[in-house]
Amino acid sequence: MSEYQYYEFLAIDRPLDDDEQAEVRSLSTRARISATSFVNEYHWGDFKGDPNRLMERYYDAHLYVANWGTHRVMFRLPCDLLDPEVVEDYCVDDQLSTWVTDEFIVLDFTSEDDAGEFDFDYDAEALLSAIVGVRAELAAGDLRPLYLAWLAAYGAWERDEDAFERDADDDLEPPVPPGLGTLTAAQRALADFLRLDDDLLAIAAQTSPPLEAIADDPGELAAWVTRLPIAEKDRLLASVIQGETARVRMELLRSFRGDTATVTPVPTRRTVAGLLDAAAQQRVRP
Repeated sequence: MSEYQYYEFLAIDRPLDDDEQAEVRSLSTRARISATSFVNEYHWGDFKGDPNRLMERYYDAHLYVANWGTHRVMFRLPCDLLDPEVVEDYCVDDQLSTWVTDEFIVLDFTSEDDAGEFDFDYDAEALLSAIVGVRAELAAGDLRPLYLAWLAAYGAWERDEDAFERDADDDLEPPVPPGLGTLTAAQRALADFLRLDDDLLAIAAQTSPPLEAIADDPGELAAWVTRLPIAEKDRLLASVIQGETARVRMELLRSFRGDTATVTPVPTRRTVAGLLDAAAQQRVRP
């Protein structure tokens, strides 16, 4: 097989109506399209649409793989659930980029490996379903997916010595979130998709404090809800009626966990060179 490209899009917060599906259908006559998904494979030719544009207008998640080594996954979230200024700390050139469109922030995670080819031993159609859970985790305030993407971007330097300029050695890591030593299944899938080296992850996790078990006690949650302003409750209820149940749940959990979270010490930030050197040393230890 000389060429293989796989495209998948998911609409999570709001399904596409008939007119929107027709607009997407005009971009591909062979794709499998529903109110919540778009899937197509290309063995020749190319997709006529612009994934960035589709994410801005219709979809909340996108995955792309090609047999020349490109791995790409994108997520769209409301800016009130993920602060663009927070995300900016984790951006790395084209490997993790972001932009704001209307009330949304779009995250673009990319991994390139020109020396390798797509592994046909796994099912491309299973990839996004394994990874997409990180979107809800980000919306709930879990920043581990952003750190994993940042780390994977600089980890590519070990495979490609021209990936960064030498002065990037002194770049400092972004804030280290808790729980890097105990990733969720979706975060583990994201790390694998972005080709994050296990030794590098283990080194990075050394300064990551343990993640406290999140136990949303129903009684505590109910008491917290009673303290919300009436106008806020009305706004949230109206959003549920308009079909934004998933978004409302993420917003409430994010606010609740933010109000009840335990403050943890901020780890000392390390340099890129320090992380890469420590990972290299760990690999050669007997």
